[in-house]
Amino acid sequence: MPRKSEETTRQCLVTRDVLPKADMVRFVMAPDGQVVPDLKMRLPGRGVWVMARYETVEQAVQKGLFARGFKQKVQCDDGLADLIAGQMESACLSSLSMTRKAGQILTGFAKVESAIAQGEAKGLLHAADAAEDGQKKLAQAVRRRYGSDGELPVIRRFSAEALSAALGQGNVVHAALLAGSASKSFLKQVAMLETYLRPHKRDSGSALPERSAAHASEGGNEGY
Repeated sequence: MPRKSEETTRQCLVTRDVLPKADMVRFVMAPDGQVVPDLKMRLPGRGVWVMARYETVEQAVQKGLFARGFKQKVQCDDGLADLIAGQMESACLSSLSMTRKAGQILTGFAKVESAIAQGEAKGLLHAADAAEDGQKKLAQAVRRRYGSDGELPVIRRFSAEALSAALGQGNVVHAALLAGSASKSFLKQVAMLETYLRPHKRDSGSALPERSAAHASEGGNEGY
């Protein structure tokens, strides 16, 4: 049992690296033998762990490693890596909705620009389909306030439709995150998604197949 000050680790089914649980995805097997991702790490049963990278999950599927990890025949969806990406994106948008309920987000160009000028913005959101002009103007506002447009995290992953649905407003194109735990949680969720989708290079310099993203399983009490 790890001490409270120690970070709990698991071995990756694919790379055999021992990593913090926060950097991995846990999988369990449903009663019908289907491999199921357990992003919240709450589902019952014995599980196996894979580094939280798209191409690493893909390798586990393509090489049939889940059967080795669970030590029995399993059913595994070929689109498992994409399923996880979709679940992570849904978690991000759900977390974004919480920022609205917590009063930690402002929408609309003028309000976002004002939040930047007053130093209140802790992060910026631009719809993935937003016009370049508005993004450039807000980047200039960030440079005026902070001296560099790299001082605030900027998120451009979600469409205006997705942002609008998450925030319960129409036509959300630009938004500013304000200080608070809900905003921090959202940024953390987005960082996890970005890391998952980013191609992973091994320390040796070799890389797992880009976007394509050893036997290890949990044993004893460490399996849960």
